[in-house]
Amino acid sequence: MANAVLKVEGMTCGHCVSAVEKAVGNAGASGKVDLANKKVSVEYDEKKVTIDAVKAAIEDQGYDVV
Repeated sequence: MANAVLKVEGMTCGHCVSAVEKAVGNAGASGKVDLANKKVSVEYDEKKVTIDAVKAAIEDQGYDVV
């Protein structure tokens, strides 16, 4: 398993947390949002999903991965 921490702009509330965590899950990874620091800790299997796919899933929800 691989781990990454992504900085995500645009998250402001609990709904944002849920949307981002769901997007990460739908991409085939697991994630935990730190709303105060605007970061998402992601754990994923590099053989099944790329970090770029996770980033794209988050961006599809309207957030910016920087």
